[in-house]
Amino acid sequence: MVMLAEQYDFVIGGDPDRDTVDLAVLDTGAGRVRAHLADAADGAGYRRMLAWADEQAPGRRIWALEGTGSFAAGLVVFLVDAGETVVEVGALKRARGAKNDRIDAIRAARQALSRDEHSAPRAGGLREALRMVFACREGVLVSRTKAINELKSLIVVAPEQLRAQLRGHSLTIQLARIEQLQTPAAAPIGHRLSVFSLQSIAARVRFLSAQLAELDPQLLDLIKQHPAGPALLAEAGVGPVVAAQLLISWSHHGRVRNEAAFASLAGTAPLETSSGQHCRHRLNRGGDRALNRALHTVAITRMRCHPETRAYKTRRTAEGKTHRDIRRSIKRALARRLYRKIEAAARLHDTSVVA
Repeated sequence: MVMLAEQYDFVIGGDPDRDTVDLAVLDTGAGRVRAHLADAADGAGYRRMLAWADEQAPGRRIWALEGTGSFAAGLVVFLVDAGETVVEVGALKRARGAKNDRIDAIRAARQALSRDEHSAPRAGGLREALRMVFACREGVLVSRTKAINELKSLIVVAPEQLRAQLRGHSLTIQLARIEQLQTPAAAPIGHRLSVFSLQSIAARVRFLSAQLAELDPQLLDLIKQHPAGPALLAEAGVGPVVAAQLLISWSHHGRVRNEAAFASLAGTAPLETSSGQHCRHRLNRGGDRALNRALHTVAITRMRCHPETRAYKTRRTAEGKTHRDIRRSIKRALARRLYRKIEAAARLHDTSVVA
């Protein structure tokens, strides 16, 4: 693996914040800091940063930035459009001693120099649109679930006249009946406020349900536009929500180096805990838990409905494996299979674009 110091003369480390970006130039030969700059995180600031880089780091240079998917996103787009090379630096480990933005910029550059593999910045465009729609949908879903729980709790403590009309019915019927409730002028204040509260929460549930109905087709449309989207949707147990999470976590070609790294990212690669003559593995509780949850959803769906997975479960059960062990093995196999599907589609798309 080729190190950055062998390819570039300068590394520009960056520590971005909401309003400012701190940069530091390191000479890869001598390993010393040549210059430092702090400027505004806006269009004019980005142009000044590039002019400063032309002056302080002429020749072969690379930018090593932290937070390319958040505070540094705008700078990354600007630099890539300008023909600059950018790599993503993971979250900097907490350092002992002094700490400030200038020091963090230097540490970002040194961290990039110390590694033999580097990630490209998070892809924008379709991936970012997918992430935003997915995040919006997740927020709406959480709010809708909370509103439904509030509605159910309020029905339990409502006056008996109201509760008798709503108890034991589905949510759809409950919402329809709540909307039709009338409050007589002579009704007790408790009755009036109960009706008001029920109708207020019911209206919130209706509104959030309508938002979900609008977001789901947009999410599906974005997935179908992705090179790997149709291949994922064709897999048993993979729906739009799971496919979206897989694509967001995978992000772009080059972020994850192989299927083993993807399994580790998903927390599906078991961790060895061997000692002496005992060889054991334990569950990996790290990694991207949202990605792990998506693979878990696919695994339990396949264990229930997919003939090949059901046959595998039967065979492994006969060998003495527990349900938990079998599910863990299936999730690991799914991480390998789905990663290869995504990578194959991405490579095919890149090849067709170049051709």
